[in-house]
Amino acid sequence: MGDDGTAGSPEGTNIAGEAPDVEPTVETEEATITDDAELERTLGLTGGLAIGIGTMIGAGIFVFPGLAGAEVGTAAAASFGVGGVVALLVALPTSELATAMPKSGGGYYFISRGLGTLAGTVVGLSLWLGLVFATAFYLVGLGFYALDALAILGVSVGASPELVVSVLAVVAGVLFTALNVTGTENAAKLQNGIVALLLSMLVAFLGFGLLDAVGVVDAGTPAGTDSDVWTAFPILSTAALVFTSYLGFAQVATVAGEMKRPSRNLPLAMIGSVLVVTALYVLTIFVATSTFTRDQLGSFGETAMVEVGRELLGVGGALVIVVGGLLATMSSANASILSTSRAIYGVSKDALLPSWAARINLKYGTPHVALGMAGGPIVVLAATRQVELLAEVASFLHLIMYGLICVALLAIRRDEPDWYDPDFRVPGGPVIPAVGAVASFGLILFMNRQSQIVGLAVMAATAGWYFYYADDVSLKGAL
Repeated sequence: MGDDGTAGSPEGTNIAGEAPDVEPTVETEEATITDDAELERTLGLTGGLAIGIGTMIGAGIFVFPGLAGAEVGTAAAASFGVGGVVALLVALPTSELATAMPKSGGGYYFISRGLGTLAGTVVGLSLWLGLVFATAFYLVGLGFYALDALAILGVSVGASPELVVSVLAVVAGVLFTALNVTGTENAAKLQNGIVALLLSMLVAFLGFGLLDAVGVVDAGTPAGTDSDVWTAFPILSTAALVFTSYLGFAQVATVAGEMKRPSRNLPLAMIGSVLVVTALYVLTIFVATSTFTRDQLGSFGETAMVEVGRELLGVGGALVIVVGGLLATMSSANASILSTSRAIYGVSKDALLPSWAARINLKYGTPHVALGMAGGPIVVLAATRQVELLAEVASFLHLIMYGLICVALLAIRRDEPDWYDPDFRVPGGPVIPAVGAVASFGLILFMNRQSQIVGLAVMAATAGWYFYYADDVSLKGAL
């Protein structure tokens, strides 16, 4: 709150979008704060695709095939397909909103302008916290994959492997945060390289696995077709479990303010990343369930893909999967830290958090305070290694945001404000956003009850912050 005990924006700021007589600017040697300060547009289509694909091709593609295959067998391919359809139904409305409002903040920005300050505050802060916990999960996964790589190479870590995982996760979190402080372009270059290498490895591996599954080559693997569960509820329940894999496409919108030619690149990056990732996930689960039976996948658990690689290509195949897991978790963590900081930046620019959180580093042109607010808690949580439940909660919070994005599009179209002029429009009138909202909210019903409770508690806490700090801030319709 302000010094006078009230919430609001810095003196001179007109949150309703009207230009004040004097634009307040605070400059220091490190940073500048201004209501009109914008981040530099350095990301192209490749960078946008890398963020979307890189975030989604993370721990999920290496962890979920074993868990999902154990639940429903080969029907898990349908579960991943359902997740991809839900993501696509949301990607289309998000693309329209992003071309009309190419601002950093993504889903938060769209919802706050379409549905008002309370909804914007809950989504903005929930997105921040959800991404923090998800990123910590990625970093812990990175630590475990690094441990597996050392084991394959015959390197012993002593009697405290869990401590090694924590140290690796913390160090990686600090390094990725520092990299993002030095410039979005530097982070994007690393992201592009990681994603390109990872996709090359996955395509080669899945190509061989697919040829084995259809009988073109014979790797001597058993058929994994026993006890499959092709019924609606288990498939949808498994889709809710694996939906964490599809959290990345909307993160492209959080860096909309930094994308070149946003009217073209934003829709292509979001929709393209969903299509590419859905195809890869469906192929991955098909190969896994064609290589091992449902019971075998259940016995392998989270390391099932390593065993698939070993079965298909020997020790070299296992090493490919371990290296791929390292690249995937690095990619997810790097992209998520970038997106988390932009979510904080967008909320702070609207005075829903203290204004100092929106400071931009003069040397690098990045929101260094927001990056600290992202990286700090991420590193702390990564050190605990206990983030699986919080990763599920991240999926819950994202589905709430996705559903509200679709509702916000319907509300804005209904109101027809003068400022709304998107370069891309979702075809079919209100049908796609309406179905996207129902699908997003509906998938939550199939989630674990504990995750639902924790997710609702986080939303209640963010609503409490709104009533404590920002209930006199008006955002609806502001640009």
